[in-house]
Amino acid sequence: MPPEAPGKKKKGGRLAFRIFLMLVISLLLGGSVYTLNAKRLMRNIMPMPFGIGSSVVLSGSMEPTLSVNDLVIVHQQENYAVGDVVVYQSGHALVIHRIIRVDDGFVITQGDANNVEDAPVAPAQIKGRMVGVIPRVGQAVHFLQTPLGVILMLALAIFLLNRSWNKEKAADDQDLDQLKEEIRRLKELQEQKQQPASESKEPDEAAAGAALTEQQPAKTEEPEESEETETEKELDAAAKTDAASPANQETEPPKGE
Repeated sequence: MPPEAPGKKKKGGRLAFRIFLMLVISLLLGGSVYTLNAKRLMRNIMPMPFGIGSSVVLSGSMEPTLSVNDLVIVHQQENYAVGDVVVYQSGHALVIHRIIRVDDGFVITQGDANNVEDAPVAPAQIKGRMVGVIPRVGQAVHFLQTPLGVILMLALAIFLLNRSWNKEKAADDQDLDQLKEEIRRLKELQEQKQQPASESKEPDEAAAGAALTEQQPAKTEEPEESEETETEKELDAAAKTDAASPANQETEPPKGE
């Protein structure tokens, strides 16, 4: 099979980039809009679509495990065990602490950096167990969940997609210019090959014309000579006829008279 052209590879890469970008932006926008509506309309301070949510660490009570501005990924569980780091709702705030024991169906939590334990928590208050953490990105994610963040994400998506399309158009224009230049170069080469052939034909035609010119006087002289010869023959024949005719002979008178 012939190797794939570099231009096609670049176009395929740009198309894949646009698809990936649209998927990422769609997920971010969908999550942001869902979270924003859940907080504003449903008064749910931590939405959990598909049982997965996120929360931002706002204090140092879980140092060194968690730091301020870390983004915690939370997954909803049916049961929780001692040692799990959980996120639970306390009034209108979220708390991220570790379970230290379970008493009479209530969960007792405490921050790793705290010296005192928290008040007992009912299992229904627990949003989920921490399954992952992304350091230092909490404020950025929180900002993207605001109306201004959603608008900026849309603007960024439009800018990146437009930039990708402009690059593809510029690449297409460059390929077209290269094709035009190649066609022009081939035409010049063809004209250069045809020019020596035409120059070689001109001397041949000139030589052939000179030969014809030299031959034509020779052909025209022969009929003139034959015409003069025939005319001379006719004149000689006429002179002989006149000399032999009796009417042209003079009669001399007789000598005795």
